[in-house]
Amino acid sequence: RTLAMPTVTVVREALMTALGQEYTDKDFEDLCFEFGVELDDICTEAVMHRKDKRELAAGGPAQEEKMEMVYKIDISANRYDLLCLEGLALALNVFRKKITQPIFKSIKAPPGQEIKINVHPSTAQIRPYVVGCVLRGIKFDSRRYNSFIELQDKLHENICRRRTLVAIGTHDLDTVEGPFSYEALPPKDIVFKPLNQDVEMNAAELMEFYEKDQKLKHYLHIIRDSPVYPVIYDNKRRVCSMPPIINGDHSKISMETKNVFIECTATDPMRAKIVLDTMVAMFSGYCTEPFTCEDIVVCKDGKEEYSPGLKPSTLSAGVDYINRIVGVQLTPEVQIELLGRMQLQARLEGDSIVCTVPPTRHDVLQACDIAEDVAIAYGYNNIPRVVPATNTVGKQQPINKICDLMRQEVAQAGFTEVLTFGLCSHAEAFEKLNRPDDGKTAVTLSNPKTLEFEICRPSLLPGTLKTLSNGQKMPKPIKLFEITDVVLKDDASDVGAINRRHLVAIHGGMTSGFEVVHGLLDHVMVLLDIPRDALTGYSVKEASDGAFFDGRCAHILLKGKVIGVMGIIHPQTLQNFDIPFPSAALEMRVDLLTGCKDQEFVKTN
Repeated sequence: RTLAMPTVTVVREALMTALGQEYTDKDFEDLCFEFGVELDDICTEAVMHRKDKRELAAGGPAQEEKMEMVYKIDISANRYDLLCLEGLALALNVFRKKITQPIFKSIKAPPGQEIKINVHPSTAQIRPYVVGCVLRGIKFDSRRYNSFIELQDKLHENICRRRTLVAIGTHDLDTVEGPFSYEALPPKDIVFKPLNQDVEMNAAELMEFYEKDQKLKHYLHIIRDSPVYPVIYDNKRRVCSMPPIINGDHSKISMETKNVFIECTATDPMRAKIVLDTMVAMFSGYCTEPFTCEDIVVCKDGKEEYSPGLKPSTLSAGVDYINRIVGVQLTPEVQIELLGRMQLQARLEGDSIVCTVPPTRHDVLQACDIAEDVAIAYGYNNIPRVVPATNTVGKQQPINKICDLMRQEVAQAGFTEVLTFGLCSHAEAFEKLNRPDDGKTAVTLSNPKTLEFEICRPSLLPGTLKTLSNGQKMPKPIKLFEITDVVLKDDASDVGAINRRHLVAIHGGMTSGFEVVHGLLDHVMVLLDIPRDALTGYSVKEASDGAFFDGRCAHILLKGKVIGVMGIIHPQTLQNFDIPFPSAALEMRVDLLTGCKDQEFVKTN
């Protein structure tokens, strides 16, 4: 699935209030550009307004929609702190020097009053990690409450990878009682009333109940097949949540909630910390003591650990390194000032800039990230354009150049180019071609979405046969070709697989057209100046291949090495792909041909 840049939608009036200044749309667009984000759209949308107790007392529905002017802003995928209005306003205010970067703190409760989560060993079977904290004295209104809920949804879709890696649960602390217990139990042993429901049900019934829910049905597969489901109980065995599916109704939060208990269960502890830090940093500003949260104690394997901690990290980068990367000459003092605008408190130590990275900036990982922030604050448009000191001439890779020329020649020979999927099913690559799977050829996907896309194609022939089958009503003969990469296992490669450039051509019609395919092979070799010679050029030799007729199949050899196969396709293979007429095909490696004219040999892997 392609991941687009996250888009945060904010109400224009609320954003201008948070910025403390009224901007025109054009001025705000310029500000976004300077900061490194993009104002994508300005429109009017219906925004949900939840009524507080005073408004509810006046009568009417609990919530209503209001039409508001909104900004849709595209942000970087790794800037989780910009996914809500609070984080966006904070970053822009610091960038404009209206405020200084706040210092986020986590405090420990007095001895004996700590909130604890006891983690049972059974959770190791499904979601072994949990972190959490408490926001004391938080003040919600309709806009803040909506933003609080929306940030959870955006984090779930982004860094949490649709709840597979991390799931966030938020609870009204005043409705539950610690210590809490994080366990993994059989589905029928977990009984509770789900969020906004009136009936209790066990976890197995709950999974069936939410199969038709347009939102939650997409998460059921995460734990459905597990023998145990994760669950968090309070001290009175009331279910707080069954992550990553749903919270319990008993502890649900509302605009009247004053103390919020946040828990994050995860399969990745680092992502859990990032998610929790982001939630705390964005909304702790509304607490009685701003930018402060209360630690909880996670008890696991006989050890106690405080969460979240909110400890800033430190990272350094050389002054000269930053100037070289950005392409400017800035003094250390200017660099420190620019980094301050990007929420990084910096100081000079020797020849290096040492930065204190707050919990909002988990995207700052290396020295190059510091240099990038300097460049953003300095302004990319202000960086002078210079001619690079290195004098190089770019050119097309030989393998790509020869393939482009070959496409033109094959097309002029009467063949139509096709473009097929890079993935195929295991059956198409092996069983349907009557070829055995040795287990050392195909790269298998660990979590294929459909049976059609199980492996990376080890051959171009299956995709071309499928195309021929789908186009069999076209006028005969049908002549197709494709020049692209296949993927094969390779233990010598650092990633365990390599790409190889192949050419496949197929002819189908009233006759197999084997002579046409053979003629194409000869034509390609003539164009490449490769002679018909077993020792110095190419040759063909009778062979056996399950996809082809015995006695009508040959290996293509280059200087005695097999580089391909051609022949009349076996009737069983044609039947497997629903092709009702005889056909012939060839498939051979192109990457080896690039060295046949003393060209530079360039691997495609």
